[in-house]
Formats: sequence, C-alpha cells, structure tokens
Amino acid sequence: MSNSTEPQSIQKQTRRRFLKSSVIAGAGVTILPSGLLGGPSAPSNKLNIALIGAYGRAKAHYSAVKSENVVALCDVNEQHIGIAAKEFPNAKHYIDWRKCLEQKDIDAIVCATTDFTHAHVANWAINRGLHVYCEKPLANTVQEARTARANYLKHRGKIATQVGTQRHADPNFDRVREAVRDGAVGTLKHVHVWGNRQLRRDGYFPAAGDPPTHLHYDLWNGPVSHHPFNPEYFSRGPGANCLSWNMFWDFGSGQIGDMGSHTMDLAWNAIDAGLPTSAEAIGEDYNPDVTPVELTATFEHPANDWRPAIKLTWYQGANKPNDLCGVDVSKIGHGVLFEGDKGYLVADFKKHLLHPVSGSDLSHYKPRSEADQISAMGGFQQQWINACKTDLKTSCDMDYSGMAIEQLLLGLVAYRVGKKIVYDGKTGEVTNSEEANQLLSKTYREGWPLDG
Repeated sequence: MSNSTEPQSIQKQTRRRFLKSSVIAGAGVTILPSGLLGGPSAPSNKLNIALIGAYGRAKAHYSAVKSENVVALCDVNEQHIGIAAKEFPNAKHYIDWRKCLEQKDIDAIVCATTDFTHAHVANWAINRGLHVYCEKPLANTVQEARTARANYLKHRGKIATQVGTQRHADPNFDRVREAVRDGAVGTLKHVHVWGNRQLRRDGYFPAAGDPPTHLHYDLWNGPVSHHPFNPEYFSRGPGANCLSWNMFWDFGSGQIGDMGSHTMDLAWNAIDAGLPTSAEAIGEDYNPDVTPVELTATFEHPANDWRPAIKLTWYQGANKPNDLCGVDVSKIGHGVLFEGDKGYLVADFKKHLLHPVSGSDLSHYKPRSEADQISAMGGFQQQWINACKTDLKTSCDMDYSGMAIEQLLLGLVAYRVGKKIVYDGKTGEVTNSEEANQLLSKTYREGWPLDG
C-alpha cells in the first residue's frame, strides 16, 4: 500500500482512507495499489484489531473480529492470553494495555477490561486515532464520561465508537422508540427504569495470600488505589467476574454501571434526552467501600422538539415504581415504564405492552406499518466494524452512551451528598454544591492519567 519509508502516521492515514473507500465500493471490484483485485473482504481491507482484555467478556467478540486481523492481545492474566492465542495465533502479546497501544499497525481496539479502566483505555486509544469498541460502563465517574465523550466528538469525523450495550440490537428497542415517538402513551410525562440485581458486600476483601504468578495483579489495579490481593476478586466465571468487584467504589459503580447501562439504554433510545438539569437520590446508608444496593434516583430533563420537560427515575435493588397501570413490575427484573397522559408502555429487553389510562382506550394510536418501521441493525459488533470502514456511524457511540452514563453517575453523586443537585451540562458543574463537584472525579495512581 503506502511507501514503507513514509512516517507511521501517514501510513496509518493512508490505510484508513483506503479501508473506507474500498468498502463504500460495496460489491464492486476495487483495484488495490498492489495491482491485485479485491473487495471488502480482501486481506488488505481488513481492520487490524487489538483485543484489550482477551478473555472473559472478550470471548463474546471472538467470532465478530475473526473476519478481521487480530494483531494484538492484551491481558493482565497470561493464561487468558494463552486461551485467546489459540483463536488468534498471529497476534502479538501484551500484559500492559499502555504498551499495547504503542503497536503501530493497530486500526481499532475492542476494550473488554475491568470497568475501572474502560475510560482510560478508550481515551488513550481515541487520542491515537483508533476506532474503539468499549464494553459498558463507559465510565465510573462523571469526569470520565465527559472526557471520553469530548475526545470522541473531537475525532468523530475520523473514528467509529460503540459502547457495549449489545441488547440494543434487539428489534424491541426500535419498536419501543416508535411507539413512544408516535404518541402511544400520549404526552410523555415520566419515565421509570429499574433493575433488581442485589449483590451485597460489607467492604473490600481483606488481604489473602499472594496472586498467582500468571496474574499481574498490580496492573489489574491499574489507575485506582492499590487494594491487596484476595482470590474473591476473581471468583466468578468468564464474562461474569465483574460481579466479584463492581460493587466497590474504586472498582465500579454497582448496578448504575452494570445493568443500569443496559436498561437505561432502552429508555434513552426512546426519549432523545440530553444531560439532566438536576438529580436527587435516596438509598440505604452510605458505605465508603461499597456502592448502594437499594437506590432511587430522579432526574429532570428539559423539553425538546417533540415532548415537554420530563422526569426520569432509576430504581435499583428491591426499589420499583408504584403500580401505575395494573402491571406487576415486580415480575420484570429489568424494565422501563413510560408514563403518559393517555397510556403507559411497559417494556423489558425483548417485549413491550401498552395500557390505557383509567377510563380511556388506545384508539388514538396505530402502530407503524412494517414498511415504515426502523430498519434492523443486524449484529451489534458488526455494525461497529462496518462503521469503521464506511460512514463511522453506530447506534451507541460515545456521544449517546456517554450522556446516558453521565446522567446515571450524577445519581450516585446526589446520593452521596444527600440532597438535590442542580447540574449545568455545558460546563459539567454542580451549581449548588461544592461537595458534589468534588465527587464528579477521582484521583488516579501515578502513571495512569485518564487522558493519556
């Protein structure tokens, strides 16, 4: 392709321009610079991808990225690298993602690391001009969310991003959006979102022996304060080990970041919300080590061009909205209720139901014909891969997903200060509480800057 004597940055830009133009050509034949014939699946058109976090949740990406070139594997657990290497034998190996990002031929990364490194990995990769697929939650603090979103917006015309709320690909998400936008509930007033997962801990696990030699435990701690090794942090199986540690303040944001990211996406996709103007929350007594299990947080959102100002409430643990429409929401583990002046729409990830307000019916609403429905996206990871090569557009980019998690994390800030906070989304400041402003960010260990 490009001349081997050109600087690496010029070679990378040339490669990406070619990747994009070759796929836009669609089914047509492209003349490669080498003189060979090729199409979108030709080796020269494939993305060079780094898997950062090579096992656990990363396993869900193996089949999607096999159509591309996986050129790097990174994991703090050498055994995990060995497992992934059986799938991708030609990739280089790293235990430190900061070193991995120095590999010059990488076009894109899939970040499946611990929650408390997601924003760091994403920001570092974006700042190097790389396409990014990042598992949820994108961030654990408001500052992390805002920094990732700002960096993405700065590079939006050059890279594609996707945040891993893969349930978004289910057609029910589009049917819910259509129903709300088309007036199924009348004028929207309040949106209720909940999740029932309850994982209780008293505090960080105490020191318990030494880490195994294949686990680089200090790198696992990464940017957060060092916590001594305990095997309980690694006690769950692949793809679920986050449930061993994401309830601790240093390591996660509890259910806000975990299932909250997924369930809020079902609501966020329908209401076209920006950042809230306020947040208030109540929950169980504050624990300096552990995020709350029981929590209710309410946010105020201004009007937009199709709906008035609304409230949005997040409930977690045993907390649920009151019975508004005769549906027993206790039977729905993770769900959304859209409350309007003419009806209610109750949804989980796979299905939804409409109910009229008392004394009314639903004659005002007619669902869209199949021909007018939003087109299915297909595979969630594949949408991102295609976007990297074509129009750079995805359904859950870091603008959309960044605002959603910023809102939820503001709920944790309001919970910790114990009062309603007023938020300026333009500046990212709480205007009525300096204590709350101090909780929008955190301090990281030396050598682990957020925006490196």
